[in-house]
Amino acid sequence: MPKLPSRVPRRRPRTAVIAALATALVGGFLAWPAAHRADAAPATFAHPGVTVSKSQLDFARTKVNAGAQPWKGAYDQMMASTYASLTRTAKPRATVECGSYSNPNYGCTDEREDAIAAYTDALAWYITRDERYAKKSIELMDAWSAVIKDHTNSNAPLQTGWAGSSWPKAAEIIKYTYTGTWANSGRFATMLRDVYLPEIINGSNSNGNWELSMMEAAVGISVFLEDKTSYDKAMAKFRTRTAAYIYLASDGAVPKTVPSQNLDTTAKIVSYWQGQSTFVTGLTQETCRDFTHTGYGVSAISHIAETSRIQGADLYGTDVGERLRQALGFQAKYQLGEAAPSWLCGGSLNRGLGPITEVGYNALHNRLGIAMTNTQKLTEQNRPAGSNNLVVAWETLTHGDNPS
Repeated sequence: MPKLPSRVPRRRPRTAVIAALATALVGGFLAWPAAHRADAAPATFAHPGVTVSKSQLDFARTKVNAGAQPWKGAYDQMMASTYASLTRTAKPRATVECGSYSNPNYGCTDEREDAIAAYTDALAWYITRDERYAKKSIELMDAWSAVIKDHTNSNAPLQTGWAGSSWPKAAEIIKYTYTGTWANSGRFATMLRDVYLPEIINGSNSNGNWELSMMEAAVGISVFLEDKTSYDKAMAKFRTRTAAYIYLASDGAVPKTVPSQNLDTTAKIVSYWQGQSTFVTGLTQETCRDFTHTGYGVSAISHIAETSRIQGADLYGTDVGERLRQALGFQAKYQLGEAAPSWLCGGSLNRGLGPITEVGYNALHNRLGIAMTNTQKLTEQNRPAGSNNLVVAWETLTHGDNPS
């Protein structure tokens, strides 16, 4: 949670402060009013402003057009993927039904991949200025906004978070850079507001990657909708969950928790942390589950931090950045092949972190100048980073060594 300011601003009426504190206490925890948080919604939203900014897009475009690496290779990889196909046909459904471990899978893969394709086409448009890609992105977004009404079954919140993270990235680029028309952009906004946001904005008490992915979508959607209330709510949940997802030694003997989960004993916390009872800096709540799900959570943290930076509040210099740095370094070390000690997950790790290091590495190492030896090695080894076919796509192209 954000820290309380050291003193109350003099011009803020005492009654307003008391009312705000009372509201926070009724909710079960103490939180300062959103207007005083460093991560509060900006007075004016920046566009395109979800994970990737216009200056970052310009940097990538310049590098690709110059044939510079690794950006040209990353671009070629993207354009050779099925996501960039101009013959792609959208497969929208009124109801997307997603059960645990994709059983059943009624439209789940189709929705996620159409959303990634819309984002891919938006990137392709920006770099090539070929209108066919902008029109294809619009076609995919329009197809879904005309049809979808609901997500159902047990994985509905996670599915909504995954697809809902890619849609606004595509929409931001098209709405704010495409020189043609998008007649149904209002309908698309209504889809995000009415179908996606209600499913994710209140968070989840499942494994931490769920809520982090859901908040990534909620933050991105809030930027597109210019919804400050939802942005603030999502950011508050994000800060609480990030602190409870990645352990720092400064947290104390056991990890921080999300109040609503009632993890009020060490035994409960150990169980929630996949049976891990030794806590070290950089460990995540799902490290001992597997690195794949850990990657989902870490990726969402980096995406939200990047969006917040674009919107004017740089969280990389806060505990969010420190937790991200430590999680990347800890997981990278073992992903690169170091054997797990017996105290870590019983000495057995399920690796498979995924293409998720570029955004955090670029922000922390390249912008802030922090040495990240293991993360750097893994990032460079994995270039060009492609897509995990769920929510991550083309981040060597958009964020690789990108100073913007």
